[in-house]
Amino acid sequence: MENAQLIESFEEFLSKHLNTKESFHPHFQKAYLQMFQAGGKRFRPLLLLSIVDTYQQTLLPNAMHAALAVEMLHTYSLIHDDLPTFDDAPIRRGVETLHISYDEVTATLVGDALNSDAFWMISRAPFSPEVKVALIETLSYNGGSHGMVLGQAIDCFFEEKKLSLEDLQFLHQHKTAMLIAGSMKMGAIIADLPKEEQERFYQFGLKLGLLFQVQDDLIDALQTPQEAGKPTGNDQVKNSFTNLLGVEGATEVKQQLKQELLDESRDFKRPLDRKMREMIEKYFK
Repeated sequence: MENAQLIESFEEFLSKHLNTKESFHPHFQKAYLQMFQAGGKRFRPLLLLSIVDTYQQTLLPNAMHAALAVEMLHTYSLIHDDLPTFDDAPIRRGVETLHISYDEVTATLVGDALNSDAFWMISRAPFSPEVKVALIETLSYNGGSHGMVLGQAIDCFFEEKKLSLEDLQFLHQHKTAMLIAGSMKMGAIIADLPKEEQERFYQFGLKLGLLFQVQDDLIDALQTPQEAGKPTGNDQVKNSFTNLLGVEGATEVKQQLKQELLDESRDFKRPLDRKMREMIEKYFK
């Protein structure tokens, strides 16, 4: 399937399977769905699904459960990242953030729910117990205290404290890249690829995640909030590639990472190479 078809199929699955329990709460269910209905790149689910589509296409319906779990965990992280205690952002994906639309309590609890529900989604997916455990292990490791959460902690603690390039890369490898790498590994697990292939995709994902972060830093420095669909120009006190290297230096790093990934992608099976190239050229112009 083409990337656009994969995203369309994922959106259909999301609309049917993303729900919370109805109750007499006046707005919790609406708030739970708001960030998903606002859209998004679906970058991480697409990585997972692209690998499954290439190697075990018949497992795509099953893989949708894992792809949604990844997007749920990612969306929880965005909701919490936008809270006043972190970035205090008023918009995300072009719409009001949850603490603006509702309140901080609602936003915090929706994020908590999505974090838990991501693993509930995998637990109910049509996989063998062994595959479920491997998927849960991968998502929790890369999204928790060994990965994304650790990166967020470092990012917050070291605001207004300049990091070295090595430490900056460590920060963003954990905060951003590991969940992207974990998404690729989850696709390889579902496709029952050998351990060495799983690791190859994981390492590719780490580099892709760094590219993603450099691009995000450039967007913050160069685009308006309307263009980006989120606040920009607010990273002056943060440890970003643009603050450390300047726009020109960050652009050079972006181009280098992009070319390395395009070169490495040539070693993938041709359908996956084509999907990766399309994604890289689309998201990292």
